[in-house]
Amino acid sequence: MPDAAARLHAIRAALADAARVAKRDPAEITLVAVSKNRSAEQIEELIEAGQRHFGENRVQEATTKWPNLRRRHPDVVLHMIGRLQSNKAEEAAALFDVIHSLDRPSLATALVKAGWSGPTYVQVNVGEEQQKGGVAIADLPDFLEAVRDLQITGLMAIPPAEVEPAPFFALLAKLVQRHDVSGLSMGMSGDYRAAAMLGATVVRVGTALFED
Repeated sequence: MPDAAARLHAIRAALADAARVAKRDPAEITLVAVSKNRSAEQIEELIEAGQRHFGENRVQEATTKWPNLRRRHPDVVLHMIGRLQSNKAEEAAALFDVIHSLDRPSLATALVKAGWSGPTYVQVNVGEEQQKGGVAIADLPDFLEAVRDLQITGLMAIPPAEVEPAPFFALLAKLVQRHDVSGLSMGMSGDYRAAAMLGATVVRVGTALFED
């Protein structure tokens, strides 16, 4: 079994085990392969192994490699998972299928103007970190009301580094219930199992998929 296929199989199996422990259907969880800083050849290996959802952090990088890849693999779903500049909204709307990082009114306005109608996650700053994007928890009700023109699929968060992530995942799960949205985009290479057990519908895994 090629390395890429082996890594993909192992992570899918771990996600399925975590889901079953939490009495969830593994099919409820979408694995997004974070392909930032990865070559088209590395991405192709995962596509050939059966992976179909990929995530990029920057519009500029995505535009250099994904148009050709998508022509060869039109069933791939491309997720924008990094902070998106408002002046890149039109490019993002043309290239991506899902946006995970809506975090301010100006970006919402730019996306509406660009004709964006795809699934959209609101990023929440669950750790109240000044250096990190995301809507403050206290501001979330008003923000969700202000962005009703977009298709809000759920909430996304990145917990503080080097801290136990489970309490932040549990908090985001409570916020999803409170605000009557369904999607939970949370969990990365180091903590995707915990995220799956606590309700994630999307996990974003990079290093564990691309490196031994």
